[in-house]
Amino acid sequence: MRKRITPFQTAATNKPDDRWLDVEQIATVEVSSEDSQSLVESALRFEKEPGWRAADAGEQQIRLIFDQPVSLRRIHLRFDDREHERTQEFTLKWHSAEGGPAKEIVRQQWNFSPSGSDVETEDYAVNLDGVFVLELAITPDISRAAVASLTEWRMA
Repeated sequence: MRKRITPFQTAATNKPDDRWLDVEQIATVEVSSEDSQSLVESALRFEKEPGWRAADAGEQQIRLIFDQPVSLRRIHLRFDDREHERTQEFTLKWHSAEGGPAKEIVRQQWNFSPSGSDVETEDYAVNLDGVFVLELAITPDISRAAVASLTEWRMA
């Protein structure tokens, strides 16, 4: 019998060797609104920061426009809300360098509740080549006005 001891590893970890893209160096970001104390850069950086928060209530959009088309194999999003009970919806889309209509990657709803589900983490394995624009639209509460936020957004 052959035997080998190997340490257990999960597929979706945030280790430094995940080779996340340094978005600040390779893309321009557009935001529909931004709180001056919670800039979008803090959601895109690798340090633990509070993340982005909109200045205005209602639907918000964050667009990453890459300098050169990129290939994406993984997209990681994290949203936190420890204060409000609400149902959030987000849509993630991409545009190719050739133009044409946006292609939807995912549309997801999540129920935040301070008494239990206060963090939403999504980790998607994708196979996207020639991505020129990556677009995240957030409806922070589908039933009333609320302020959108995003704690982390990573791509590899």
